[in-house]
Amino acid sequence: MAKQGRAADAAENSKPEYTKLESTPLVGEPHDVLAGAREPDSPAIDLALSGTVFFDIVLTGLAAPPASGTEVGAEGMGSCPGGVANLAVAASRLGLRTAVAAAFGEDVYGDFSWETLSGQETVDLSASRRIPNWHSPFTVSLAYRGDRSMVTHEHPSPVPLEQMAHELPQARAVFVSLSAEDGVPDWALRQAANGARIFADVGWDDSQTWSGSVLEQLRHCHAFVPNAIEAMSYTRTGSPASALAALAEHVPVAVVTDGPRGALAVDQTTGESAEVEGLVLDAVDTTGAGDVFGASFIVGTLAGWPLEQRLRFANLCAALSVQHTGGSLSAPGWADIAAWWSHLYVRNGGGDRQLASDYAFLSDLVPRPWLPTDQRRASATIGLRH
Repeated sequence: MAKQGRAADAAENSKPEYTKLESTPLVGEPHDVLAGAREPDSPAIDLALSGTVFFDIVLTGLAAPPASGTEVGAEGMGSCPGGVANLAVAASRLGLRTAVAAAFGEDVYGDFSWETLSGQETVDLSASRRIPNWHSPFTVSLAYRGDRSMVTHEHPSPVPLEQMAHELPQARAVFVSLSAEDGVPDWALRQAANGARIFADVGWDDSQTWSGSVLEQLRHCHAFVPNAIEAMSYTRTGSPASALAALAEHVPVAVVTDGPRGALAVDQTTGESAEVEGLVLDAVDTTGAGDVFGASFIVGTLAGWPLEQRLRFANLCAALSVQHTGGSLSAPGWADIAAWWSHLYVRNGGGDRQLASDYAFLSDLVPRPWLPTDQRRASATIGLRH
């Protein structure tokens, strides 16, 4: 996941940059975007996910990755839950009631990730398990020159994820990552049979075969959100637009993300098509930007927003996320969005006037009054002794 960072090197010359806000990063008070759609018989959960939660250590500000036998310095550091936690936290911070099925070790990494997700980020972990004598999956991410490299260590969970996922509460939507080896998981199909919409992305194909079995799986899905390289590779096409047209033959809602160049989509359930330009902000760490885009698009879809607004909102949230360290805890909350919109609205003259017009829909979405909390982004340590 975290796919938008692959094209980040092209950002410097492709779009004008908008200066990062100088205010303290905020998460903000909870804002229920689906409040008007909730009925007594509605699902208690909006989004259900299953996958691996990694303990991430992110090092930022590297001039270059370390070569063999060398040592390089990092300007910044953060620790946070990663993997499936990226999308879960992004969705929860934007107001979705989110549940995750994952394995957590009974080590300090598992303690930190569990407490962060369940306590700070209000993610439902009732289907997750603490596993004794098993250490939590671990990733070190090196962020440099607008992109990142990762080193990962993990062992398979003694309790299969599929088993845990079947205990997830019924949801309005589920998110899965497709692969050539595995079909859409049974737990997601069961959720869909009870009314959930399946949103999907796809992981990078190391074999470079880009199997057509992935496209066959889309018959079960409501929406598919690959990046441009993946979309063109699986559809054997030469442009994002051609790839989008090909994907639209397989799935009701097709979205192709193209990093700083923007995103394009077709929604056959509403008859809409849209293409929006990218939004480039100063980047610190691109980890998780693709996950934030996906979560934000799900928020807009469940809330019934027009397709163009869904794409612009997802672009904005992904762009805000790269300004901070960490894949999950860099995800913006409504206070971040309100701060960005207020800052833009106040200085809406000159080159920002078109941007203010493009994002004018935020005036009706940003909660009033918006108040920050004392929550912060990824910290450098996983705990301090008192």
